[in-house]
Amino acid sequence: MASPRISACIVAYCDYEEVCAAVRSVLAHTPAPDFRLFVVDNASPDGCGDRLLAEDFADPRVTVRKLDENLGFGKGHNSVLPDIQALGSQVHFILNPDILLQNDVLTGMAAWMLARPEVVMATPQLFYPDGRRQDLPRRKPTPWLLLARQLVERFPRGVFARANDHYLMRDEDLSVERPIQFCTGSFAAVRSEVFCKAGGFDPDYFMYVEDADLTQKMLQHGQVFLVPQFHAVHAWHRAPMRDAGRFRMQLVSMGRYFKKWGVRSRAPRR
Repeated sequence: MASPRISACIVAYCDYEEVCAAVRSVLAHTPAPDFRLFVVDNASPDGCGDRLLAEDFADPRVTVRKLDENLGFGKGHNSVLPDIQALGSQVHFILNPDILLQNDVLTGMAAWMLARPEVVMATPQLFYPDGRRQDLPRRKPTPWLLLARQLVERFPRGVFARANDHYLMRDEDLSVERPIQFCTGSFAAVRSEVFCKAGGFDPDYFMYVEDADLTQKMLQHGQVFLVPQFHAVHAWHRAPMRDAGRFRMQLVSMGRYFKKWGVRSRAPRR
């Protein structure tokens, strides 16, 4: 059986060393000769883009591009949509620059998806560098669930904790394959044709909630799955919400999301 045609994109913003580690990890653990990895620098102010352009990864499968302005997470990934189509990619991977692979996850996940035509998006189980499991598969956001998510650290018991556990699907068995409603943008596999048809990420989001929005777009075309038999390491650098600018940006993105998709949750498609 022929290997699946796969592509991937990492959108970088500063942190040159971390980006390089992710790129080398992906290249080392993805042996497919026709695999293509795009590294898009989002006009990093620390010179990361120029250093990436000058970096010799000694692998013709990697393409580095430096954008003239910071387009945001989603539009940075959307910049490679024409390349995905030109390559005839079957499965495309959206990867954070703080991801490290430990085996050939991309080929395995792509083959898994292509054997299931009903699945259009999937995510593996991600772990912290110290081995702890990350709670990234989630239910569809609602205002109440996101409020509980913000308040649970201050009020770790009671109604907020129960709502947060429900949002993070801690009341489900996440050790087996299962449909989910919110696929993290840290590491997502998308059926390339569907991703391009849907226009990629909604460009109206600069940062925050764009992955929840993309999940809802992909659910219009099929199922979204957690596949925990595949795994990777994710450093997960969470920006503190004490930053007023970031908090306002998050509120704007949440408002756009709820206006577009509504405020109620629903059962995942099966």
